[in-house]
Amino acid sequence: MNAISSVRPPDGLPHRRLCLAADVEQYSRLDTRTQSAVQADLVRMLDEAAALAGLDRAAWARQPQGDLEFAVLPEATPEASVLGPFVHHLTVRLRDRNARPAVPRVRLRLAVDTGVVADAALGHAGPTPVAVARYVNAPQLKAVLASLIAADLAAIVSDRLYQDVVRSGQSDLDPAQYVRAHVRAKEFGGYGWIHVPGHTGHDVQSAMAEAPAPKPSPDAGAPSRTCLSQYVHQGAAVGRDIVGGLTVGLPVPPPPAGSGPAR
Repeated sequence: MNAISSVRPPDGLPHRRLCLAADVEQYSRLDTRTQSAVQADLVRMLDEAAALAGLDRAAWARQPQGDLEFAVLPEATPEASVLGPFVHHLTVRLRDRNARPAVPRVRLRLAVDTGVVADAALGHAGPTPVAVARYVNAPQLKAVLASLIAADLAAIVSDRLYQDVVRSGQSDLDPAQYVRAHVRAKEFGGYGWIHVPGHTGHDVQSAMAEAPAPKPSPDAGAPSRTCLSQYVHQGAAVGRDIVGGLTVGLPVPPPPAGSGPAR
């Protein structure tokens, strides 16, 4: 009789995995030849950092997207090894590469989360891949990397990973080096924690404070406009906040022109 722990979920069914995205900052400014070289360097650095952290990159389900690689890591991947040694070794690889003469500097935004993932026709589906995509493009993460010009990498981890892994002190992770950010993008809303290797939490907090506030939309002050905000929880959009007027029921046609008040 097989042990329960040996039973694996069938392909295509949702299961819990660690997801990671690494995105090259300002990649579109590079010419075609340089983009090709940067892509090769990114793959090499990810390979080397994973090997040094004891992670098997060959087992990663990778989804390359030019300047970005999204990956779903295998079951039982030590989360602390990703947040600690892997991030450390990737930072060192970036520093060494950028120290070479006559090469354009490569800076990375890194996002990590864990949760429900399912195999899909175009890669992967589920709330966790969506969350990682939103985290890696978070305005706060971009602002921190833009402000801390000496940094080669800025990482953001989900609140779930921060609470379960970082706060436990595994792999010498220091919670004081992480700063909370509320990320809202499209239908997603959630908290992430930003960490910049080589910088203190105070540095990160100051960089976030210096980031310009988002410009309000032209209709922000219109009282008649109905605004909805949502976030994703286990694949469903929830948490709606309604601002402005809301009419429920069938529309009422306006009175004909010239008619007097109702008696």
